[in-house]
Amino acid sequence: MATVGIIDYGMGNLHSIAKALQYVAGDEQIEVHYDPDVLAKADRLVLPGVGAIGHCMAELHRLELDAMVREQLGTKPLLGVCLGIEVLMTYSAESGGVQGLGAFPGEAVRFPDPDHQPDGVRRKIPHMGWNQVRQERSHPLWKDIAPNSWFYFVHSYYVAPEDERHVAGTTEYGHRFASVILRDQVFAVQFHPEKSQSAGLQLLANFLEWDGAA
Repeated sequence: MATVGIIDYGMGNLHSIAKALQYVAGDEQIEVHYDPDVLAKADRLVLPGVGAIGHCMAELHRLELDAMVREQLGTKPLLGVCLGIEVLMTYSAESGGVQGLGAFPGEAVRFPDPDHQPDGVRRKIPHMGWNQVRQERSHPLWKDIAPNSWFYFVHSYYVAPEDERHVAGTTEYGHRFASVILRDQVFAVQFHPEKSQSAGLQLLANFLEWDGAA
């Protein structure tokens, strides 16, 4: 039986993402775990997260999960969710500046303050609520998801990958930013698929079918 390992480092939306994956799963076994040896044996990995990246990276390091994720990168499908997408970057400006796992060259940066938006329109930070995602390249995880579908976001920082070829989806909030990135067998999203109704559930179902090929 294929297994999906949800990485538990004490500060993620674990129950909701596990429940959503279980809802769309066929024969897959969904496991939430903090043991790097157990997670390394899973057929797929999910890196969720909410909160501040400084605490997140500290917990990943304390539990030796950072090394496990680095070792597994490119060997099996991995889905990063919300804070998980930021963790996968080289660097984040949050928490005074933090080194990430380095799966994607680039950094996570904060949205401009409401009074300093590029287009002059005052917008609340964090970016919270429903917004559209434009599919920038075809990919198996977009299967049966309509272009410009709506997904649910909650974040103050967004990722800025150095290589535009890693951008699989973008979203507009004052300016267009990368909301989905892809490299090798890693697919990471800024939004919460488990809170995004039919489009989010479809993306999770597609992840369970994905063989890691682009």
